[in-house]
Amino acid sequence: MSAKSRNQRCAGPMKRRTFLEIGGASMLGLGMTDLLRQQALASSAGNATDDTAVIFVWLPGGPPHMETYDMKPGAPVEYRGEYSPIHTNVPGLDVCQMLPQHAKIADKFTLIRSIHHEFADHGGGHKRLMTGRIPATPVGTINDAPAVNTIVKKMLEQPGNEMPVCVTEVDSSRASIDTFAMGPAYLGPSSTPFMVAGNPSDPDFKVQNIGVKSAMETRLDDRIAMLKGIDNFRRDVDKSGSMEAMDSFNRQAIDMLTSEKVRQAFDLSQEPKEVRDRYGWNAYGQRAVLGRRLVESGVRFVTMVWEHPFPGSKTPKTAAYNWDSHAVNAHLFKDCEWRLPPYDQAVSALIEDLYQRGLDRRVLLVVTGEFGRTPKLSVQRGTQSGVMQPGRDHWPKAMSVLVSGGGMQTGQVIGATNPKGEYPVERRLTPNDLWATVYRHLGIDHEHILHDLQGRPVPILPFGKPIRELQPVSA
Repeated sequence: MSAKSRNQRCAGPMKRRTFLEIGGASMLGLGMTDLLRQQALASSAGNATDDTAVIFVWLPGGPPHMETYDMKPGAPVEYRGEYSPIHTNVPGLDVCQMLPQHAKIADKFTLIRSIHHEFADHGGGHKRLMTGRIPATPVGTINDAPAVNTIVKKMLEQPGNEMPVCVTEVDSSRASIDTFAMGPAYLGPSSTPFMVAGNPSDPDFKVQNIGVKSAMETRLDDRIAMLKGIDNFRRDVDKSGSMEAMDSFNRQAIDMLTSEKVRQAFDLSQEPKEVRDRYGWNAYGQRAVLGRRLVESGVRFVTMVWEHPFPGSKTPKTAAYNWDSHAVNAHLFKDCEWRLPPYDQAVSALIEDLYQRGLDRRVLLVVTGEFGRTPKLSVQRGTQSGVMQPGRDHWPKAMSVLVSGGGMQTGQVIGATNPKGEYPVERRLTPNDLWATVYRHLGIDHEHILHDLQGRPVPILPFGKPIRELQPVSA
């Protein structure tokens, strides 16, 4: 890294003008019906045999593995930092002292400490993680391959389902599908997830395009009548039967708007206050509550983007908006003291809730960012604080991932890094091995062939295989 680049503030993923937002599709027009029809015509049948689901917690910027899940107390101070590891309820599995709630439930999660890749830029890292492919360019977040959640939608979308297959929860300013390399590439816009933008902990939070206002009911009735008339006319002139399927798509579009099941699933006011209190009144906690509600209701893949724990409020001068803890962005340890308590609370509450509700076999939880942070601390003048402060830079050569549920054996540590946390020395894994595990859980063959815009056959994953330690335990 050049001296110039070291002293520039790294802003992380840049905001882009949204060119596609599912929430912006008019569900009172023909647009959503067309979208659903495209999805069905483009879809290949999935191999899933049950209602398994995934909750994917995305930590943009890259969380520090040596301040969370891969402590190195024996390393020199310029590596190990200020924090100490604490014991958990699993002997030999330690976590950072800033994660005391994790320590109480370590028997219900597994830590993977040996995933690595080669893309140190946010854009390249996002594309590498989100797609399971080597990106064509090391920067930028516009995908050249479909993101995992868009593949899941393509494979598992079924006409007649009221609930969306994939939902993504993001801050209001981050609702572009390209912000975090979650685009569908050659799968097309019909494979994008349903976007839920905003802070669910806000008193006036409301999911757009869910529920019908009373003033719109007459217009909706008129629209339904019009669609019925158009379909009847087309059916009269088309004796081939190709129009017969259109009714199901019209019904699905309308059901997404009018379904009581959909409205209830997205309505956080239905959740007991004590449950919401347990998760925490911040974006992390309340997105987690919503995510759990959605998988309970039939959503198959929920992505929760956790950046600022309190979006809309001022970020402390010693902290960063997301997990990008360069010294120019944040005082690493003060940032952790601000960010890790709500993170600790939300993750532990979600894991406990999944197990208490009997969802731990059906639902797989994955928590990760695009890379780890440099094992050796750097010290620079903070852009916001104006003082010299410690931080860590981008480091894809080693990162930690938390997984829970999925019917797997938990209370494990998979892999290990060297004594300074620089690179894996045991059980070297890639993001593709993680995604092969996720696809297996969802009943999707990760070697299944898709076709790009030129008609060329493309496997869902070009390499990788399910992580054997995460094989589900027989019931």
